[in-house]
Amino acid sequence: MGPYISRGFVSTKQIFRHIQSLNLPENKTEKLIQELAWRDYWQQVWIEKGDEIKSDLKNTQTPLSNREMPLAILEGTTGIDEVDQAIDELKSSGYMHNHMRMYVASICCNLAQSHWLNPAKWMYSELLDGDLASNFLSWQWVAGSFSNKKYYANQENINRFFFSEQQKTFLDVDYADFENNFIPTELQKTAPFQLETLLPNNENPGLDKDRTTLIYNYYNIDPHWHEGEQFQRVFLLEPSFFKEYPVSQKCIDFAIKLTENIAGMKIYVGEYNQLREELSEEHLVYKEHPTNKHYRGKEEPRDWMFEVKGYFPSFFAFWKQCKKEIWQ
Repeated sequence: MGPYISRGFVSTKQIFRHIQSLNLPENKTEKLIQELAWRDYWQQVWIEKGDEIKSDLKNTQTPLSNREMPLAILEGTTGIDEVDQAIDELKSSGYMHNHMRMYVASICCNLAQSHWLNPAKWMYSELLDGDLASNFLSWQWVAGSFSNKKYYANQENINRFFFSEQQKTFLDVDYADFENNFIPTELQKTAPFQLETLLPNNENPGLDKDRTTLIYNYYNIDPHWHEGEQFQRVFLLEPSFFKEYPVSQKCIDFAIKLTENIAGMKIYVGEYNQLREELSEEHLVYKEHPTNKHYRGKEEPRDWMFEVKGYFPSFFAFWKQCKKEIWQ
């Protein structure tokens, strides 16, 4: 379900309402609802902080040895079987277990001492459910720049959660040993993260400049948005956005495939300002999102699970307010 939420194909509110309709007891649903709330929380932080989510928010990451990323992570050759298999799966399928995402982030930031930003961009680029807010802020949480302490996991922890029995890796140590600031040999080689997103090479469609037009993008592919109404519908792929935040071919293919569920969708490869030159601003309609602050036209709200809005310094401060709405 994660990829469909991230691409705006389904909202956390829709899923929440469905869960509520099942009339299950609180102890059967709270954990799942909380996981959904995490997504909305990260979005609220993004709305408040904007581009600041690309920098250390609360604490400066330290120690810091490089702003690249471990070559062993890029190539999936750490020597930790479960990690390497998970990286291979990520590259092929676009999926990685949430626990494994934290393990990989910890290896990059807290053992290899790489600044979190470029490794986070790498993981975002491979995930079908890639979301800049949840990805960047989760990496900061692991690195201690959006939390009060760093997150570590040793080999015993990995073995327990992934039912493996591997020993004698650089993670096969006591937790106290992680504080020695020694970079394991396997992580000392680094490389920059570089990727170019290949957008469709098709000619832009002929558009009716006098029709009201709904603008979809990588974060909004909602098939129910003004469903049944007679609007011109455009899926906008901005080269500048994907240059800053590149994604792999499988991610682009997945998003384009989702647009096929929306009748009459036209794909437009170009910048928003180019589109404004072809379609007058008063005819453009889009959904609010931090990635489209430069859009001009009529902005419509997104769906949210709760009425709770604004910035909270921690998830649990946000969750405390949300719970009042759930079980009031």
